[in-house]
Amino acid sequence: MNLLTESQQEHLKAAIQDGLPLTATPYRTLALQLDLPEPLVMAQIKHWTSAGYIKRLGLVVRHHAVGYRANAMVVWDVDDDQVDAVGDQLRGAEGVTLCYRRRRQAPHWPYNLYCMIHGKSREVVLQQLERITQRYSLQHIPRSILFSNQQFKQTGGHYARRAS
Repeated sequence: MNLLTESQQEHLKAAIQDGLPLTATPYRTLALQLDLPEPLVMAQIKHWTSAGYIKRLGLVVRHHAVGYRANAMVVWDVDDDQVDAVGDQLRGAEGVTLCYRRRRQAPHWPYNLYCMIHGKSREVVLQQLERITQRYSLQHIPRSILFSNQQFKQTGGHYARRAS
């Protein structure tokens, strides 16, 4: 069920692929930009989401821009039968901005659970990790802390041709 013409859909895809407008009413802003009714814009995006074309809507925080210079990816080697439970704890932990599971890459990479912690300094990040570890009794789980040395540009997927 497509609510917009093919051309309108392409324009909407192009308009949202770099993110929603940073306004109090992003769907209204899109509708005005595309000369479409706001309810139709919202309905099309809802349809794409329910049909699985849009897997998720998220927020990218430009942490460097707001002073968070220490970034650590903490990788955990969690027993497979416990990884979902530990992941649920970590994803809700204060200071964790990202948490996901990946397959191990044996024999050199035993880690299967990843979480990101941002802080204003390495010391702050390490203190936050220690609080999380104590709070959820994770001291027994092998882990490594990988601090980033360089920031690269983050971008999402692109699904529509850019206007030339």
